[in-house]
Amino acid sequence: MNRFIAIVLGFSAAASLTAAPADYSRDVKPLLAAQCVKCHGKSQQKGQLRLDTAAAAKTGGKHGPAVKPGKGTASLMIQAVEGKHAELPRMPYKRPPLDAPQIALLKRWIDAGAPAPANEQPSDDRHWAFIAPVRPAVPLIRNPQFAIRNSIDSFIRARLEQAKIKPSPEADRYTLIRRLSLDLTGLPPTIAEIDAFVNDRSADAYAKLVDRLLDSPHYGERWGRWWLDVARYADSNGYSIDAPRQIWKYRDWVINAFNRDLPFDQFTIEQLAGDLLPNATAEQKIATGFHRNTQINQEGGIDKEQFRIESVFDRVNTTMTAWQGVTFGCAQCHDHKFDPFTQKDYYRLFAFLNNQDEPTLELPDPSADRSALEMERAEALGDLERYLGTAGGDLDRAEAALSEESRAALKSAVLKALKTPLAKRTLAQTRLLHAELRANDQEFKAKNDRLARAESSKAGMVSTMVLAESAKPRETVMFIKGDFTRRGEPVQSDVPAALPRLVAPPSGKTPNRLDLARWLVSPENPLTARVAMNRIWQQYFGKGLVETENDFGTMGLPPSHPELLDWLATELIRQKWSLKAMHRLIVNSATYQQSSHARPDLALKDPNNKLLARQNRLRLDAEIVRDVMLGASGLLSPKVGGPSVYPPIPDGAMSLGQVKRQWKPAQDSERYRRGMYTFYYRATPHPSLSVFDAPDAFSACTRRIRSNTPLQALTLLNDQACYEFSQALGERVLREGQGSDGERLDLAFRLCLARPPQAKERERLQQLFTQQKTAAADEREAWATLARVLLNLDETITRE
Repeated sequence: MNRFIAIVLGFSAAASLTAAPADYSRDVKPLLAAQCVKCHGKSQQKGQLRLDTAAAAKTGGKHGPAVKPGKGTASLMIQAVEGKHAELPRMPYKRPPLDAPQIALLKRWIDAGAPAPANEQPSDDRHWAFIAPVRPAVPLIRNPQFAIRNSIDSFIRARLEQAKIKPSPEADRYTLIRRLSLDLTGLPPTIAEIDAFVNDRSADAYAKLVDRLLDSPHYGERWGRWWLDVARYADSNGYSIDAPRQIWKYRDWVINAFNRDLPFDQFTIEQLAGDLLPNATAEQKIATGFHRNTQINQEGGIDKEQFRIESVFDRVNTTMTAWQGVTFGCAQCHDHKFDPFTQKDYYRLFAFLNNQDEPTLELPDPSADRSALEMERAEALGDLERYLGTAGGDLDRAEAALSEESRAALKSAVLKALKTPLAKRTLAQTRLLHAELRANDQEFKAKNDRLARAESSKAGMVSTMVLAESAKPRETVMFIKGDFTRRGEPVQSDVPAALPRLVAPPSGKTPNRLDLARWLVSPENPLTARVAMNRIWQQYFGKGLVETENDFGTMGLPPSHPELLDWLATELIRQKWSLKAMHRLIVNSATYQQSSHARPDLALKDPNNKLLARQNRLRLDAEIVRDVMLGASGLLSPKVGGPSVYPPIPDGAMSLGQVKRQWKPAQDSERYRRGMYTFYYRATPHPSLSVFDAPDAFSACTRRIRSNTPLQALTLLNDQACYEFSQALGERVLREGQGSDGERLDLAFRLCLARPPQAKERERLQQLFTQQKTAAADEREAWATLARVLLNLDETITRE
């Protein structure tokens, strides 16, 4: 019966959407601009037809009017897109056909009389996303019946009023603090924090909470992980060998950049070209690790140049995905089929990223005991010097015994040391001679090796992978059909012709990565600010204003709220690229603070919640599922940054790759670090991260999927780490809970969900606890079982 009702509701919703009036400016014109104006616009008019205004469509071309108001089926436009015209092929020509909802939209508009603004101006032939955003006026809501806290609400409310839909009420305070804490820090609020907020009735209670969370060092972890998805960060090289690498200093740089609110334009520049900045700091060089996150093939017999080029391909595609939100990689082998990007455009951009070396940067490790290292070096040096002082006669005799033939066979460095008078020999020369002439002296060998280890020891140092400009530029050519063995014509570095031009560097200088980075964040670039704000919006609402967040091109979906998207993009620039300012703006809106409760009326009018009449419930990211359980159990280590760690892992998990890796679970506080610090092998990622849809780190991830599988429930119930969290939560309840079992039960519930249990929930849980306590005859086991249930609740791993 439930399934039958769902099907009926689905058909009802579809019927409702089909019957909804079509708005020309909002719905029809963007569709025509994306699909038709390239051939029927200002630059060309195939068949003498223009479709960049409604009036032009009604006037028509050599085949007559394209639109006959009130007669959808009889209109040439509908016949052409349905492929039913006797003379014309299906339109759009040589492109994917329109889908049924798009055709239905055009029919509804025409059947309604094809209404359009009387003063409509022709649209730009360019796709909307390739035109720089212009700051729109904020809609004026004359008699607001619902809260409008900032400009975001004005745009959202205006659209809802147009659709005659009321927004949802504000969520309760328990939901708000848990939602906000998870969204801004990725950690659940403590009970003390919950009570303080719930009981704070001051007018600025919520605003104070926002500011506190934005100032938390855990904010950088939460939003740093968001960026690391795009950066395809991992702790291993990939391919079949998948050897470990050390690049966690880049991860720390990202976390710190978010915490200090490094403006997004500077954040961009330092990652793409920090090493090219004047007097570049170590931190700015570390930032270039963004493009060292590419895979490295270490198999025997490979062509190293092939895989260097593969890395450059990855860097080109990732740059355009991360900052421009377009499928630029399609142009590697041929001109883009749908967007105005040529293969030459691709290799001009390739040229920016083809002249780099891939060094490793050595840095002091502030956590290391450098005094102990220096002491070991001094002791080893003194020990060897004392020995050499007593064994000098042995060395003299060995030198005297050398024949002319033996001398001739010695290496040049040894001969030079022999010719140096004894009083002027350096310690290095003496060590070299002793090693060469008294090779069987095991006493000497042990002391010399000890000093060598101390001298070469990297204790107190940490390395990280960076980019550096090559002293000798490489020639860049186009590769025929993308094949690096088929070299085509040479090209110079430049940006795609369809986008704003690059500011020319000083005369005689070839544009480099720094010029590219500055072009990406120039006010003239139409995409960067839009793409960034769309993806931030996606984190808060589950989907972007442009749902195809990785494709702002002509095959992507148009924005649900185009004016709001452009307003947010221009606001980001007005706020000097401050991401914290934009987070504060979004979470302070009434739109963000709405309840996420499902509504029957929305199931019919807006089943996918595109108009945002309510919040969306979101399954937590893989790392945050772990973090929530760590927080509830009291085991969480709050340490920020540092090397990746090794929490427990199922037996046999590391035997699945070509090379079996060791995984020794940490036994100290490192065992309870946040999920983002778990060592991530690309070939054999930690199973709990994979099962909750963490990205694979092979390429940039701009949107995580949110699956719902039995494996997730089984992991939460049976995984060693999850069972450990359950035991710790049970122990915590016994330790911190005061009074009766019922009061302890409430504590356990609030540690997991923030809110108090409802009467029915409390009753069910009390029954379970009583049964377990009776069966196990062990109060601790009973509480651990109850904790396993609470940690496995859908609400525990969901952001309401």
